[in-house]
Amino acid sequence: MNEYRNLFDLSGRGALVVGAASGIGLAAANGLAAHGARVVCADLDADGAERTAAGIQADGGQAEALALDLLDPAAPRRALEANGTPDVLVVTPAINVRQSFFEVEDEVFDRIVSLNLKGTFRMMRDVGRAMAERGSGSIIVFSSIRAEVVEPGQGVYAATKAGALQLARSLAAEAGLRGVRVNAIAPGIVETPLTARIQGDADWYRAYAEKPALGRWAKPSELAGAVVFLASDAASYVTGSQLFVDGGWTAVDGRFTPPL
Repeated sequence: MNEYRNLFDLSGRGALVVGAASGIGLAAANGLAAHGARVVCADLDADGAERTAAGIQADGGQAEALALDLLDPAAPRRALEANGTPDVLVVTPAINVRQSFFEVEDEVFDRIVSLNLKGTFRMMRDVGRAMAERGSGSIIVFSSIRAEVVEPGQGVYAATKAGALQLARSLAAEAGLRGVRVNAIAPGIVETPLTARIQGDADWYRAYAEKPALGRWAKPSELAGAVVFLASDAASYVTGSQLFVDGGWTAVDGRFTPPL
């Protein structure tokens, strides 16, 4: 029995959360810290990263902040030099430009791919290499329901999220024998800064709320459990997987309720 009580205990482990200043990254940092991890809260928004770390410390947790630009090729090296090789890496940042496929300019395409895919890839590669050399680690990246199902105006974003999933699967295949697990989390519609414009449109907000089985948007805190699970020993035999936290979005084909 005792071995099961500690399945989610992260005491003594270090976690690097990229994108920790807000949204899902903030929730992930708090969730990991609440289960005992020492969390490095990394973000381009240095003040926001400081606030997240300070909040964790105020609650009795262990945390520090790190200013980090995922677009900087040296970002992974800087993170490793500053804090050593983490036991857990969580990568959350992404951007989304909603445009018709025919109107997307090369510059927009490159900007989305550079952050969502290339920045994530570099962090996975360099931190993953350090984990593999040590012989242990858990990497958690964020895909999306858009890695599986699409809607007009999100073609490039969807492609990067499908790419992030395949990167996770590929690294899982290569690094598994070296003790490194790699998984993706696919959120549905979440109330974060990324979706702020949609939240401000009552019709759009309602349409999205009506799509998943649970009939509502998610809060960022509802993603924290999936992060803690994949980071912990509870997921010791889970790698190369995509965990949907989408309220049933991808399981439900519309909201019509027939008279049964």
